[in-house]
Amino acid sequence: MNINPIVVLFVVMAVCFVIRMPVAFSMLAASIVYLLLAMPDRLGQVFTVITGNMYSNYTMLAAPLFVFMANVLNEGAVTDKIFDFCNGLLGRLKGGTGLVNVLLSLIFSGMTGSAIADASGIGLMEINQMKKEGYDTEFSCALTAATATVGPIFPPSIPMVIYAMLSGASVGKLFMGGMVPAILISAVLALYVIIIARKSNYPAGVVMTLRQFLSATVKALPAILTVVILLGAIYGGVCTPTEAGALASAYAIVISLLIYRSLGWNTLKTILTKTAANTATLALLTGTSMLFSYIISLEQVSATVASIVMGLTSNKNVFLLIVNIAFLLLGCVLDVSTIQLVFVPMILPLVNAFGIDLVHFGVVIALNMMIGLSTPPFGMLLFIVTGQGKAKMAGVIREIVPMVVIMICILLLITYVPQTVMFLPNHLM
Repeated sequence: MNINPIVVLFVVMAVCFVIRMPVAFSMLAASIVYLLLAMPDRLGQVFTVITGNMYSNYTMLAAPLFVFMANVLNEGAVTDKIFDFCNGLLGRLKGGTGLVNVLLSLIFSGMTGSAIADASGIGLMEINQMKKEGYDTEFSCALTAATATVGPIFPPSIPMVIYAMLSGASVGKLFMGGMVPAILISAVLALYVIIIARKSNYPAGVVMTLRQFLSATVKALPAILTVVILLGAIYGGVCTPTEAGALASAYAIVISLLIYRSLGWNTLKTILTKTAANTATLALLTGTSMLFSYIISLEQVSATVASIVMGLTSNKNVFLLIVNIAFLLLGCVLDVSTIQLVFVPMILPLVNAFGIDLVHFGVVIALNMMIGLSTPPFGMLLFIVTGQGKAKMAGVIREIVPMVVIMICILLLITYVPQTVMFLPNHLM
């Protein structure tokens, strides 16, 4: 009996997913079974090619550096200073603490590049402060999940670094392309907070005197400069995104140790350990995905997918709608890295065939997956904020649905009006 290796590949992967095996091991197990069936005499050669490609990929070095920088800023209590600054800036407005939640997530996203890091790091502080001031617990949790979605849209962005590795798109252009969508989401969510605050009679937040605000600003300035250094180094042509990540990480250590004095050697050791664990997970995912992508390319799965899609539609706009729906649903149930590493390589040939700009498509996909993280009932951010706020899931879902609808509207805007993404990269790079 003839056994088709590619069919076995997908069957083994499906079984691994069903039994809840970690994604990296699922891809590795499926790939090894395929190789044993299809080319048992070339195992060593294949693994040599994959590891060689992985170690020579300079772009991917940026990801662990951004992870390290985020861990330093989280553990170094730097976020407290930024929180005080945002409070002084917006606290006196009705619904001020909700607006602080929105602004703080936008600023913090420029330091971490991760929605999970945002929700897990400053999320608890935001939720507790809102609850303390009389905000509904479920609304506080829902807003925190929604604002965390800008993390990987506003630069730096770990998902965009991974996408750049897969597609060959410019990391710098991807980062710049995410700025307008991230600001749009933050602005519309802020408007929504103002409307809800008036409707529910939520109070103003912390009201500072001018002297207190200036003091909070001075204390927050070194932390905010982290974003300026990171982006300024990239777009000023001083260094690459990878080198900028190293520079910003070093700066974060300096301000945490010498200015804020909130980072001891024991904490630094914990940060290094945590970063190493995060990097190992990412490296394992990247390596196994490269092996999986090699097999997908070898078997011309992308060509098969392309022919099926082309049979359904030859319209670029319809294709983008199909992709948006598919990736939004995938984002509800799968990890972002899994979606990128498994599914993006399959559709990139179609993206090129339709003449879609890789930078534009990368930002659309990133926002799509982030919205999926907040989309009921399985979005990962929902579980994080519900646990932090000790809220009822049903209530959080009820509150976040209008916010998800708002973000989907912005997703459709950037999908069908490419200039919302491409304006800055085209004019400034």
